[in-house]
Amino acid sequence: MKHKIHVHGIRCYAYHGCMEEEARIGGHYTVDVTIDTDFSKAASSDELIDTVDYCAVQQIVAEEMAIRSKLIEHVGQRIFTRIQRELRGIDALRVEIHKWAPPIDGDTQQVSVVLEG
Repeated sequence: MKHKIHVHGIRCYAYHGCMEEEARIGGHYTVDVTIDTDFSKAASSDELIDTVDYCAVQQIVAEEMAIRSKLIEHVGQRIFTRIQRELRGIDALRVEIHKWAPPIDGDTQQVSVVLEG
């Protein structure tokens, strides 16, 4: 059986961006993670060891978002790689990073990047 675990709306304040001001001032980000897995065993056992730990997902996101990068594409790849490497039972993974109020011309609420695999 296939199941999904969503850890959405992980809020972070970080200093990503190509502009000097972004490195000094920072900005708001949210990260959404979707994991395809089979948690049938956990549904039966009621044990955390038998599923993907949401707290571990949040911790990885927070740690990687705290490391400055010029591009959110780069941060996204780091998050994606660590989740795949450190957590077991993942059949497919989707990471989406939203950068709120990006410093671009025009009134833009957010930009986002998505990594899937």
